[in-house]
Amino acid sequence: MDIDPTKILVRYNVQKEKAQSPEQLATEMFPKTEPGRSVAKAIFEGEEDDVIEALEKAIEKGANPIKLIDEVLMPGMKIVTDLYDQGVVFLPNVMMAADAMLEGIEYCKETAGTSPKPKGTIVCHVAEGDVHDIGKTIVAALLRAAGFAVVDLGRDVPVDEVIAAVKKESPMMLTGTALMTTTMYAFKEINDRLLEAGIKVPFQCGGGAVNQDFVSSYQLGVYGEEAADAPKMANAILAGKGLAQLKDQFHMH
Repeated sequence: MDIDPTKILVRYNVQKEKAQSPEQLATEMFPKTEPGRSVAKAIFEGEEDDVIEALEKAIEKGANPIKLIDEVLMPGMKIVTDLYDQGVVFLPNVMMAADAMLEGIEYCKETAGTSPKPKGTIVCHVAEGDVHDIGKTIVAALLRAAGFAVVDLGRDVPVDEVIAAVKKESPMMLTGTALMTTTMYAFKEINDRLLEAGIKVPFQCGGGAVNQDFVSSYQLGVYGEEAADAPKMANAILAGKGLAQLKDQFHMH
């Protein structure tokens, strides 16, 4: 019996997937109704002005600005992060979308005269002696886009300043990035100082100089291979996962 090879692909239509562009895949994921559709499209395209324009129209029609954050802006951003997880779009697309989404959040907050309650507080920093802050900036942007309050300590942050910030803010998570191998050892010192103070906050560490073996060598460390892992870890913490579970989920075995 002759078999037509084009009929074999029943569950996964590979030909269709290859033919679809990122824009087409995103369009299929956009909400069917307004203002969700227009806002999601503007976020995907990284068009801040279009995001504001769509929000303005919705608010003029009686939409609650704070509800728009949770019900329209956040789902619109999730489409982009889902496509990133699937390898359809790349980090620059995510950053542009996050900027557009954050502009929308600020507009809604200003219009409402109030702010939505953040999911939790996270302290971010670049290791002492390291001035390379691109990774940290991306992590902070993605966390904010996911609804978390971020305390950004900046780059080349002394260990004492990190410890003081953790004690002051009582964050649900601490993040650290390092691009230079000579600076990543500050993470081990931070870990030890936090444990001495009786603080057992998950410490997400990443960056070009950092590897999983190093992060696994200290108790609070959780290795983040990519910037996009940070909001995933934060959400996992919200879901009740502890240090051991975070390591089990995010460390490569």
